Amino acid sequence: MMIERLDYVSINGPAIASMAQAKSDVTSIDRKLRALLELRVSQINGCAYCVDLHTREARHAGETTQRLDCLPVWREVPFYSETEKAALAWAEALTRIAGNGAPEALYNALFDHFSDAQIVDLTLIIAQMNAWNRLAIGFHHLPDPRAE
Repeated sequence: MMIERLDYVSINGPAIASMAQAKSDVTSIDRKLRALLELRVSQINGCAYCVDLHTREARHAGETTQRLDCLPVWREVPFYSETEKAALAWAEALTRIAGNGAPEALYNALFDHFSDAQIVDLTLIIAQMNAWNRLAIGFHHLPDPRAE
């Protein structure tokens, strides 16, 4: 079992609060899509704390169990809209940016579904989630067990 390395919130609370405030300033994307994006990025990065958190947030936003269960294979199932698929493809590309960069086709596909402001907000959500994942993974921040 991993033991948390450092309590980064206690050590630099103001910086963590700034990151949290930045998250709350991104408002043009609905909660359900945001939760899906945050969950998918966290799945790719292997962040246990964030997978737990964003699965609960997605359920709270009205997401179904089947869609959550199938999120890792979203391309293979008919449960996601074209808008969601464009956002998920962008999220995966930016999370795995070292492999292929930010492909022009994926970027251009966003304009069929989102405004310029929404594309900026999608990208901020993805970038912020990657940063939160790196904090949680780097310091072994794990979810607490909960009674279901």
